[in-house]
Amino acid sequence: MNLTLGKFTPFNTIIHKLDSRIKLIALIVFMVSVFLSYGTPYMNLVIYGGIFVILLFISLLGRVSFLQLFKSLKGLWFMVLFIIVLNIFLPGKTSGDVAFSIGNVKVYYLTIINVSYILVRLILVMMMTNIFTSTTKPMEMTSALEWLFYPFKFIGLPIHKIAMAISLALRFIPTLAEETERIMKAQASRGVDFHQGKIKEKIKAIISLIIPLFMSAFLTSGELADAMEARGYNPDSKRTRYRAYNWGFNDTFGVILSAAFLAGMIVLAVYQYDLFNYLGISLPKLS
Repeated sequence: MNLTLGKFTPFNTIIHKLDSRIKLIALIVFMVSVFLSYGTPYMNLVIYGGIFVILLFISLLGRVSFLQLFKSLKGLWFMVLFIIVLNIFLPGKTSGDVAFSIGNVKVYYLTIINVSYILVRLILVMMMTNIFTSTTKPMEMTSALEWLFYPFKFIGLPIHKIAMAISLALRFIPTLAEETERIMKAQASRGVDFHQGKIKEKIKAIISLIIPLFMSAFLTSGELADAMEARGYNPDSKRTRYRAYNWGFNDTFGVILSAAFLAGMIVLAVYQYDLFNYLGISLPKLS
């Protein structure tokens, strides 16, 4: 399993050179834009398509491979298939035009739109997170999170500890994925079958995977704690930085673009323009 989510890839691109705080702000802006409502469901999908194109362009600039990410997250596609089947055969209260029928089961356009919402939002969120984690070093990520949580310092929250915990959790996602694959291969060589057999046998197979994985995770966390302590890390002491962040033109330009993008999304969400109605395009009714 070649999991790229959470794994920094060292390239000398313009996205890598951006200040980590700018990338964190842009991530939040894109996240907010994905969950805004832009009027009709059809317009929402059009806006999501535009966001996808922008993220694709950013991925190309940062040399981020999101196709490899989709291939590696095979477990999510089973969940997506389950959601699709659930929405088709248990649609609840639906009305509007019928897209097609499967036997006696009617599949409405509204059901297809709802499933499309789930898929598109999942893809967009994965792309955003992948871009951020692939172009930002773990220590830079910690500094950005600490800067974002700084206002909570006045109410007594240990912001540095929280930021460090989040960045370490993101950093160890690929490590745990590689360890899971290694344990699965080791158990399979001993005759454990994770794919076939009765439910009782599958539960035993999963237990044979989970227990070594937890033991490995605790061992890795202990080694990390020893390494940080050996280097003199003290979470309660006043933090200093080895490198000072220099604000440049690209960072200013990134802030302007993020602000302009957020303003545009808010305008579209408030006024809710209907492009299809303006162009006179007739679409299936959803309600």
